[in-house]
Amino acid sequence: MTFTVYLSGEIHTDWREEVARGAKAAGLDVTFTAPVTDHPASDAAGDHLGENDVQFWRDHQSSKVNAIRTRTLIEKADMVVVRFGDKYKQWNAAFDAGYCAALGKPYITLHDADIVHPLKEVDAEAQAWCQTTDQVVQTQSYVLRD
Repeated sequence: MTFTVYLSGEIHTDWREEVARGAKAAGLDVTFTAPVTDHPASDAAGDHLGENDVQFWRDHQSSKVNAIRTRTLIEKADMVVVRFGDKYKQWNAAFDAGYCAALGKPYITLHDADIVHPLKEVDAEAQAWCQTTDQVVQTQSYVLRD
């Protein structure tokens, strides 16, 4: 079985590469997709639409352009992994998880135990909560088992 997995959330560590390496090592037939993870490029996604003197409007334009990619890839995914890191509040990741829940799209969360409480609603809708990238790969291995 082939799976497309969208890797959402935290962009400051190499967790996406860890999951991809683990899936490859496990021989999983998985295609991974992701948001634009170059932070400055993502922030500038709407700059070609015109200059804004107010940061709110620049962010607004760019978030809408980024949403084209995010929504399309989430809708096409068979499963989504939503990573919450410990350094930044990833409101966009929480939004992606909510979008998955609204679509009935299976998703798993990936985060440390110390943020279980603030993510209780997000985790309540998830099909699994993983604390390591190895657990993500093990979950995918089980789901894709023949």
